[in-house]
Amino acid sequence: MTREVFIAQVEREQEALRGFLLALCCGKKDDADDLAQDALVKAYLSLAGYQNKGKFRSWLFKIAHNTFLNHKASCRTMDSIDEARTLIGGTAADSSFEHQDLYLALRTLPPKERSAITLFYLNGYSIKEIAAITDTTEGAVKQQLSRGRDKLKAKLQL
Repeated sequence: MTREVFIAQVEREQEALRGFLLALCCGKKDDADDLAQDALVKAYLSLAGYQNKGKFRSWLFKIAHNTFLNHKASCRTMDSIDEARTLIGGTAADSSFEHQDLYLALRTLPPKERSAITLFYLNGYSIKEIAAITDTTEGAVKQQLSRGRDKLKAKLQL
């Protein structure tokens, strides 16, 4: 892939990538932007490993997901939405953002469950695609989705 083709692909996928990372970072835009930048640099440096066999978006999301997991301070897991709300104190997420409670609830999930929920519900990936992105089995993804849904229902009191 040439540099120009890479840039064109990134321009098409940039908003989806940022949205994915924003959800993983529980609405913390600065963290999501930093991770997106890191993921894009890693993707560019890894172009030789991209073989045009799958979707560019899936390949890029896999890099972004691994970047998120490797980033220790990306989004510490909280025990409750109230704890998350106290921690962010209105500075990390825009108070008028309509999905703020969802991001706060996502913050209470372990990173693997948060990733599965985000990829499945917010990005529309299939279980098979999520397994490929997260380097896990389809059974593990199903379990992460089930646990994540149950925890979100309890936290959001749906």
